[in-house]
Amino acid sequence: MTNATKQREGVLVKPKCRLSEDQIAQIDRMSRELLENPGLICYNAQTAELLKEAGAEVQEETSEYTRIRIPSSLIDRVVESAPSTVTLGARNPDNRLVLDAHEPRVRFGSGSETNFWLDLDFENGKPVFTRKPGSIEQLCRTARLCDRLENLDFFIRCINIRDRDIDETNKDVNKFLASLNNITKHVQAGLTSLDALEDVLNIGRIIAGGEDAFRENPVLSFITCVIKSPMQVTDDTADKLIAIARAGAPVVISSCPMGGATGPFDEFGMVAQINAELLAGVCINQCANPGAPVLYGAVPVRTRLDNLNDMYGAPEFVHYNLDCAQMARHYGLPCYSTAGVADTSEPGIQATVEKMLTYMTVPQGGAQYIHYAFGLLERTNTFSPEQAILDDAQIGIAKRALAEPDVSEERYDEVRDTIREVMDSDHKSYVYHLPLPTEEPVYVAYPYEDGDEGPLKAAQERYREILAEPAEPLPEDILQRLRDEVPGILDATLKS
Repeated sequence: MTNATKQREGVLVKPKCRLSEDQIAQIDRMSRELLENPGLICYNAQTAELLKEAGAEVQEETSEYTRIRIPSSLIDRVVESAPSTVTLGARNPDNRLVLDAHEPRVRFGSGSETNFWLDLDFENGKPVFTRKPGSIEQLCRTARLCDRLENLDFFIRCINIRDRDIDETNKDVNKFLASLNNITKHVQAGLTSLDALEDVLNIGRIIAGGEDAFRENPVLSFITCVIKSPMQVTDDTADKLIAIARAGAPVVISSCPMGGATGPFDEFGMVAQINAELLAGVCINQCANPGAPVLYGAVPVRTRLDNLNDMYGAPEFVHYNLDCAQMARHYGLPCYSTAGVADTSEPGIQATVEKMLTYMTVPQGGAQYIHYAFGLLERTNTFSPEQAILDDAQIGIAKRALAEPDVSEERYDEVRDTIREVMDSDHKSYVYHLPLPTEEPVYVAYPYEDGDEGPLKAAQERYREILAEPAEPLPEDILQRLRDEVPGILDATLKS
């Protein structure tokens, strides 16, 4: 493998096709019909002008918004121009990700800008949890932790930094740099302020080694929630998406309708609507810059019926996400999906059940990029480092379960001869042929087995071990360039 092709392996799966070809065609047809009637409600003038020039019908309905009707022919053009392969770079080239829409190679990462950090202590052998507001220090610690998690392939900032020195003018540069200075994997986040885009891109260029190097190895990328469900183009995010596309940076078009609230509860309606919303986002992206790298970011959730909160640990959530992975593959777009969110607020049996439900099912759809997979509790409101460590182990189990069968002509003679050898022996045992965990991927045992103090205590000890290991910050000359060239960087951000 050359430097140009190095990447994190993930797990290659045989995609589960929940939808038939006829059902895919029906969803596609309905999404296209919805984009023409009722069309999009658009609060962004730049988007309206961009899509009008591309052939959409634009009608001014009020002083605040226009109605945009996107013809099916325009959808065909933008789907054709969008790349089917997107590369996400990393400080360590071995940690790059090549997301190929036609290869169901699944990677797992963190996600959600949670508002709270869950501190864990033990009193008389029992866990005591304390919720704290997010900070730069916690984001740095989280990135360091995630760099050491074996099954975490990319890092989406999972703590909302709320320090007193942080405001809209400096939040973006500090959240991106705090992450990049503490992890050698790909870093992704949303953009708080469009004014910060050039500074954030400059961070990426300096770390990657220049403009051309950043295009080859984009160490950072963006998430945009440009469509507010149902089918409304937001003003500020649309401007961000267009600017990111024109800069040529990778971007996720993320849509997150709640089934029963901002999207239909039933599977057919939900998938048709979110698919229309994502195609609209891809349309804006590609009209701004044909060929710009873009991900189909499906985050459909359902409404909890007793309190109307969003709900992730539910069978319908699995159905929505499996369907969306198929739709993304139908269009040849890499898919950003979701698994591993617990609706409960603390680690425990309920969190494990809810997380394992989606770890064992959603990846079967073959989505290339699964976020929200580490440490999330109370839906996407709280991050727990100990839970992230337990999740890493659980994802490892899921990956082994999802791996393709190791049956091939190349191994035929080896397997047959091994059986014959054992049958000819005195001991009649395969114990001498057991795999070596140091040399072959094999599940040995749950790494946080319940001892005297339980797996949560073991996860806490592992977390402390990781923080005690030497950090891998950016080289000092790079840090100095960043200080000199990027305004707004705080001292706390550069502490690793």
